[in-house]
Amino acid sequence: MENEDLNQESAEKPSGYIRMKKFKFVMLLFFVVFLSAGITTLALAFGDEKAVNVGTNERSEFSKLYSAFDTLKDKYYQEVDQDELINGAINGMLDALDDPYSDYMNVEEAKSFHDSIASSFEGIGAEISEQEGHVVIVSPLKGSPAEKAGLQPNDKILSVDEKSLQGMSSSEAVLLIRGEKGTDVELEVMRPGAEESVKMTITRDTIPLETVYGEMIDDEIAKVQITSFSEHTAQELADKLNELQDEGMKGLVLDLRQNPGGLLDQAIEISSLFVPEGEILFQIEDRNGNKEEVESTNTQSSDIPLVVVIDKGSASASEILAAAVQESANVELVGEKSFGKGTVQRAQDFSDGSNMKFTTEKWLTPKANWIHTKGIEPNHKVSLPDYASLPFINPDVELKLSTSSSQVKVAQQMLKAIGHDPEREDGFFDEKTEAAVKAFQAEAEIEETGVLTGPSTLKLMEELRQQVIDNDTQIKKAVEVLQGKMK
Repeated sequence: MENEDLNQESAEKPSGYIRMKKFKFVMLLFFVVFLSAGITTLALAFGDEKAVNVGTNERSEFSKLYSAFDTLKDKYYQEVDQDELINGAINGMLDALDDPYSDYMNVEEAKSFHDSIASSFEGIGAEISEQEGHVVIVSPLKGSPAEKAGLQPNDKILSVDEKSLQGMSSSEAVLLIRGEKGTDVELEVMRPGAEESVKMTITRDTIPLETVYGEMIDDEIAKVQITSFSEHTAQELADKLNELQDEGMKGLVLDLRQNPGGLLDQAIEISSLFVPEGEILFQIEDRNGNKEEVESTNTQSSDIPLVVVIDKGSASASEILAAAVQESANVELVGEKSFGKGTVQRAQDFSDGSNMKFTTEKWLTPKANWIHTKGIEPNHKVSLPDYASLPFINPDVELKLSTSSSQVKVAQQMLKAIGHDPEREDGFFDEKTEAAVKAFQAEAEIEETGVLTGPSTLKLMEELRQQVIDNDTQIKKAVEVLQGKMK
């Protein structure tokens, strides 16, 4: 009934009245819209709801993040830095991946990252990674202050200049360790198997990224060491191989020990030098299990016999090379099981200069083995002498007659290794240990005090490193294997 009455009323009114009613309605509607717009503007400007929440309609998964941001911005007891909150949120997302190779880098950390693959940088020269909340040495670079100080793969850096690294990312640790040439940095280091940590002071230097070193071992066999895979490593290697061929190279020992990896394109180019054209270098597997084979592009197959040496410091790109020649070119590997890094990372730069490095794929060996956390097993397992892994001796500590400590024990082992046997290795500094120290000091042309400290301690560790080089059991085995191939 009500609808019928309204319809009837409308039909009985003059047409002019109907036009007036429509006009008033339109004016009223316009007024309501205008008023609503004004209220909305005031609410956005002065109300509790923030403009950032507008986007939640499109990406509802961010509503919780926006709410946390707004709450902290408005209600935290101190003023907050909005950029720091945003950077922290990105860093938190990457930390949540529980992947030591995925990391957010602020502007300063990103610059350091880019410097590490440039022509040179200033620091101590060691590749590090974050493992289970600890910052660990992957490998020191050849000739670097880190190598000269005796740092080795798997050493844990507990603190830098007395600042604990517990829970820090590798990028954060790098900023503390690096610094201007000539400045000192104090590291507290714990070596696996050691009873106590040691503090050491290392003087930073310019670390040139010359990554290829080569020499003739004898009239026919050359040894080439690749220390990392940087921007120009492939060209450096090609130049060095040409130079050694001119010197009569007929066999090659390729040393990848303590090589932490680097750029993937360089690993591909170098692997192609030793793997026949069309053979698989490695495979890439994405998150959906799709695999892509990367093949050698070598058009000039080399007939020079090759043996490759690896150890626990051989990681990432160096493992790609080692696996490629082992599985696709029947090259034998000598040494110790490699580090075991079977993932690929890519870096994304942000407009403010910060950077996000994250894992994008797995890489598999030519035979589809994933070596992540497992490493590559060599064909010939050979370890260096036990004294090659002795921990450090703090040069700031005096080791002298009647003292007893774990560092005295290490010093006794070092003295024995270089030919000055103190006839005991129990950590007690007796007269025979003192005599061994004096004999070492006389041979090294150091004042014969019988006390190990300062220059004497540093010289003892230097002599030990030379002893390791002179008695390199892994290289000797590689030469033996190579000679068998050359017959």
